[in-house]
Amino acid sequence: MNRKWYSGMASTEDWWAVWLGLIMFLASVSSLWGWDLTGWMAKTSTWVWGKFSIETALKPSGKVALHPAMSLLVTYLVFTTLTCIAAWAMKLDVKRFFAAWTVLFVLTWIVWIVGQEAHFKVPVHEFAKHDLSWGLSLGGGFSYLLALVIGLIIGNFFKGTAAFLSEAAKPEWFIKTAIVFLGIKIGVMSMEAAGFVQELVLTGIAATFVAYMLFWPIVYALARKGFKLSREASAVLSSGISICGVSAAIATAGAIRARPVIPVVVSILVVIFAMFELIILPGFYAAVAPSQPIVNGSALGLTVKTDGADAAAGAILDELMRANAQANGVVWKEGWILMASLTTKIWIDVFIGVWAFLLALVWVYKVERKPGQSRIGLSEIWHRFPKFVLGYLIVWFSYIALASSGPEIAKTLHTAATPVEGSMRTMMFMLTFLSIGTITDFSKLKGMGRLALLYAIALFGIIAPIAYGVAWIFHRGMMPPAP
Repeated sequence: MNRKWYSGMASTEDWWAVWLGLIMFLASVSSLWGWDLTGWMAKTSTWVWGKFSIETALKPSGKVALHPAMSLLVTYLVFTTLTCIAAWAMKLDVKRFFAAWTVLFVLTWIVWIVGQEAHFKVPVHEFAKHDLSWGLSLGGGFSYLLALVIGLIIGNFFKGTAAFLSEAAKPEWFIKTAIVFLGIKIGVMSMEAAGFVQELVLTGIAATFVAYMLFWPIVYALARKGFKLSREASAVLSSGISICGVSAAIATAGAIRARPVIPVVVSILVVIFAMFELIILPGFYAAVAPSQPIVNGSALGLTVKTDGADAAAGAILDELMRANAQANGVVWKEGWILMASLTTKIWIDVFIGVWAFLLALVWVYKVERKPGQSRIGLSEIWHRFPKFVLGYLIVWFSYIALASSGPEIAKTLHTAATPVEGSMRTMMFMLTFLSIGTITDFSKLKGMGRLALLYAIALFGIIAPIAYGVAWIFHRGMMPPAP
């Protein structure tokens, strides 16, 4: 297929994550001309059982004089308009998308509000502030887990509802949009602690090379020699397990022209095992190494195999580790552990295009050796490159460039950008959790016992231990800054 460089710009989730992220970033930049185009965004607040009201549970993110209910309505209208336009451009059934999106939006906000109840959320040292005699001190991450649980219940026990919601339940799209929003937060962090960010990025790049040069060959050898899989199945599965999940599996399958069923099967395994990673790893790392927050974050980035699950697991780990540290009198700034996870994952994503290109060369010129095979152009790297990473980088460096213009500009921009990198980003995380659960059907593991066994052995017996060792080597002793 002779694709142009701009192919897919209006019709893929990857590009629409970029467009949604850039639209909201430009809306925040408009504050430099005195406009407030982001302050309408609703955000949740901590509330206490028995004292619930819409005014205590919700409020606008900015200084806009809106009733909380009106703020939520505006939030719904804005994002419904944007996502429906995107759905039309991506050739989805807009009517079905609109209906499913509306239900998904309402469920997300109900779960988010419930998760902010004080008995679930607040740490021990804030019990007196909320007049509590007991609490679970689960932090803000409880909302994510609750959304995941509700989604899994829907996906596995209410199949009709799950099928209805599937038109709008797009976890990869939601999380990629959230990551573009995160570029603003990374920009803020970069302004506050430039040296730390630089070190984190450099070590993340180094760790990424380990993922490609170590994980992939080991898993490929295990698949070929231990499980006697074909070359194409071994390559696709190795990329899915070792690199970045569904994206890597699909990119690899396209590069080596594997049978269509192979990336589908691998993708199912990736999504289902991502749930186990998401549920198990954050709590496990927080319990085993409570004094190594950045190591734990980086290890997640190397181990968890989808962007959605990695960002979600990183958010939970960030909440858990900060809550544990705070209980011991240590306060870390929010978002840095998540940043460690995402930085590693993003660098892995960045090079999937290069990896797919290299595999394509190997298959064309070494494995298949077909005479007359057309040569592969360098444009293949561009088409395999995860485009949401461009949005993330554009927003990150644009924020730094604008904020560096002067303290007043930086202050104004930060105020307007806070709803984007805060409430909007968190809402997209919540949508991701609920959507991941909704589309995960554990019954699909039937008939894939051998592949599931290989996946489990490779993930938990090879990748997870090595990933933690690599993260320890590169990030040991690194700590998030204090507020």
